[in-house]
Amino acid sequence: MATEINKLRIERLVWILVYGGLIALVLGMFVQRYDRLLADIMQIVGTIVASSGALLIWVRSRMK
Repeated sequence: MATEINKLRIERLVWILVYGGLIALVLGMFVQRYDRLLADIMQIVGTIVASSGALLIWVRSRMK
């Protein structure tokens, strides 16, 4: 059984990852006009980070 402190840590981490990933994804779209390689890297990293946040939402829902 997970403790309340662990649940709170995961909840905080979820929102940091989701919003941080989405910000990186959007910034990558804006940078695309000036530097294609940097934009692609930012978009890939942002997608991975936001997806890991979504995965943690599922993990948190399975905690008892």
